[in-house]
Amino acid sequence: MLKEFKEFIAKGNVMDLAVAVIIGGAFATIVSSLTENVIMPIVGAIFGGADFTNYFILLSVPEGYEGSMDDYAALQEAGAAMIGYGAFISAVINFVILAFIIFLLVRAANRMMAKKQEEEAAAPDPGPSEIELLTEIRDALKKN
Repeated sequence: MLKEFKEFIAKGNVMDLAVAVIIGGAFATIVSSLTENVIMPIVGAIFGGADFTNYFILLSVPEGYEGSMDDYAALQEAGAAMIGYGAFISAVINFVILAFIIFLLVRAANRMMAKKQEEEAAAPDPGPSEIELLTEIRDALKKN
């Protein structure tokens, strides 16, 4: 079983996948930063709030909580029941950005593969192979 596992790991596809996962994770961090630090503040300014992640619906306050009722982080730490729709909207925007970028990458890869296939199809036929030529010469010599 260990030998099979080593063969599986040594395959190029697995290594490519591992690299893709690592790069994807790093890229997701960049997209999250773009969303949280650039896009969401603009959306928050348009809708009247500076920090869009602080949009929430407070369902219940834990007993003994004496902090601000507008502080999402403090309420969350205290264990208040809330619906954090601002954080959800941020996550949806992150997903849409990542999905669009992946779409662009797949689209570019498909175009490159299609172009390569067209070039291969348009390439002139190289003619008969060496074996076919040798077979013709042999058959011609047999006739004579």
